Amino acid sequence: MNALGTKAKEVLIAVLPLTGLVLLAQLCLFLAGTPLPGATVGRFLLGALLVVVGLSLFLFGVDLGIAPLGTDIGSFLTRKNKLWVLAAGGFVVGFFICVAEPDLQILAAQVAGVTSQRIGQTALLIVVSLGIAVMLVAGHIRIVYNFPLYKMLTVLYLIIFALALFSPPAFLAIAFDASGATTGALTVPFILSMALGVSAMKRDSKASEKDSFGLVGVASAGAVLSVLLMGLLAGRPELSGVLPAAKTLGMRALMGHVAQDALVAILPIAVIFLAFQLFAFRFAKRRRRRILVGLAYTCLGLSVFLLGVNVGFMDIGVELGRRVVELGAGWAVTLGAALGLVTIMAEPAVHVLTRQIDEVTAGYVPRRVVLGALCLGVAAAVGLSILRVVVPGIQLWHYLLPGFALAILLSFVTPKLFVGIAFDSGGVASGPMTATFILAFSQGVADAVAGADVLRDAFGMVAMVAMMPIVTLQILGLIFKFRSRKRTDNHETV
Repeated sequence: MNALGTKAKEVLIAVLPLTGLVLLAQLCLFLAGTPLPGATVGRFLLGALLVVVGLSLFLFGVDLGIAPLGTDIGSFLTRKNKLWVLAAGGFVVGFFICVAEPDLQILAAQVAGVTSQRIGQTALLIVVSLGIAVMLVAGHIRIVYNFPLYKMLTVLYLIIFALALFSPPAFLAIAFDASGATTGALTVPFILSMALGVSAMKRDSKASEKDSFGLVGVASAGAVLSVLLMGLLAGRPELSGVLPAAKTLGMRALMGHVAQDALVAILPIAVIFLAFQLFAFRFAKRRRRRILVGLAYTCLGLSVFLLGVNVGFMDIGVELGRRVVELGAGWAVTLGAALGLVTIMAEPAVHVLTRQIDEVTAGYVPRRVVLGALCLGVAAAVGLSILRVVVPGIQLWHYLLPGFALAILLSFVTPKLFVGIAFDSGGVASGPMTATFILAFSQGVADAVAGADVLRDAFGMVAMVAMMPIVTLQILGLIFKFRSRKRTDNHETV
């Protein structure tokens, strides 16, 4: 109960700034004579309460069940000392975990709705999950054979840039958005813990510490590659989109819907646990009980969290985007940056990653420093994304090409521990809060701006949120490097 109370306190502190900012925006709109409907604001406040409760239960369940299970599976696959076992196990686990990821489910449904089903939800789910599974295997093999992470990422992004030159603009936005959406509340804890399990088998402690991070970044590149290939194989169709009419579900129907989504998300992990228990290795009775209880808490927490997001966050995001455009483009960009700054603190996977960074580095890289860098990066990403919507002529590749090129160049000079942390951070920053509230805000802005296209201009937001933390965290790594060198020089002088 103490651990659950600590989680609830952390989450409450994280969600309060977002709630306060939305209420402040409502006050500004009220003074301007265009306030949001009272019912919409009321649903948002109810949703915020549900998000706090759900996220607390979810994070508690991750610590109790999912993280230990992923670590055990990663260690087992490595101990078998057979490449085909590591490859097959990583592929199966990666595919089914990705298919069940709530963030990807949300994004795929939004893409299907905006494109009038020209890109089907199921097709996008399968294509992205295959890409993630393949690159998850490649990431595991990289750890085992000590292939440098920065070299692997350089090769992957050179291929991505080459494919992007021939890809339709709509597919470019969807591809990079998918890379962020796949590394969300469910996938990240499992991938991080598997990486920890695989790297822990290495005798070199320094190499083990560095290889504990980076697997999320490698896996998310698979989503980009698979969607770009999907667009090319589909004959480079030119797509446009409009925001579909909102569907209103009763509370009972909505509760059943999100409970089903959460159960579907947790079921593959439960099946994997059962398969390893029956056919691979037996968990101790106490550990088995903790994992099962943890899965139950995770499922319950995810249900409550998704209920909160659907009750109030998506609707108010769209309406807020529409109304703020009436105040002027500058207001839209400023509010977008402010929302990015506070929303990142409520992302579930961000808390999982920052805790692991703090633990693996024994406090050398503090949680609050990483979280601060993430907040600045995401604020810049959302602000620039809204600027792209309101200013004609700015295209997504104008940001992504130089941004990822800079990220790859930085990886050659940044301490290698921070390279892995940075690329993992890019994935975890774009979680369910971004895929719902921030993307909904962007869609609302695009719907209200004359000449903007919801598919071409609003999508790509998640891609920006995934890219900017990669740059800011590597810059943070350079700062740590220079500070460490300065302390060494001062010590030698004394």
